[in-house]
Amino acid sequence: MRVLVVEDEEFLADMIVSGLRRAELTVDIAHNSRAALDRLRRDAYDVLVLDRDLPGLHGDEVFRYVVEQGLPTRVLQLTAACPAPGPDGRHEPGADDRLAKPFAYEALRDRVLALGRRARSDRPPVIERAGVRVDTGRRLALRDGRPLALSRNEFGVLEVLLRAQGTVVSGDELIEEVWEEHPSYRTNAVRVTLGSLRAKLGDPPVIEAVPGAGYRMGDGAEPGGGGEPEPTAGARG
Repeated sequence: MRVLVVEDEEFLADMIVSGLRRAELTVDIAHNSRAALDRLRRDAYDVLVLDRDLPGLHGDEVFRYVVEQGLPTRVLQLTAACPAPGPDGRHEPGADDRLAKPFAYEALRDRVLALGRRARSDRPPVIERAGVRVDTGRRLALRDGRPLALSRNEFGVLEVLLRAQGTVVSGDELIEEVWEEHPSYRTNAVRVTLGSLRAKLGDPPVIEAVPGAGYRMGDGAEPGGGGEPEPTAGARG
């Protein structure tokens, strides 16, 4: 599960991020709305933890961007005062959930996990790019209509790259999303799996290596890169 925390109070932001990372979530941080918008343009998130009362550009502008772009990201708004939900039980205007400050970390964690489950349940079961098609419900993968016999990790890596829609996914992110025991990136687990996956996908190559950053799924318009990136931690983009 991937989370973006947007909070200008650095101590509170660090506390939230540290706690969510202990819960084995992949977490990025932004201390203002403009940095948050940059992150959202580059990366895909399951949950956005958003302080509504940010200085400068208001947090509502970040929420508006999520809505206008139709992002599947679920939004937990942090507010100084949390109004009661309306007659239909929903919080207005439109947030998936709200949490009033001050709050117990456990309450925030539980809400983030619940929103993350909802976000993932909303994912389309079939994803496709550059002639590669994955049916996550039936655990089927095809390249130009040709069935692919993939291992569990190969299937997982392919799914993550397809869902990223052409943005870069780091080796550490693939480890977090796919591997059950989270081996170190330097064990070459990602490289070995990508090598066998590329071989099974065949030509022309569609998985590109981005030196120093990670991997991405090309659009099929140009041949994919064949080199390997340097080991790296961090976010897409």
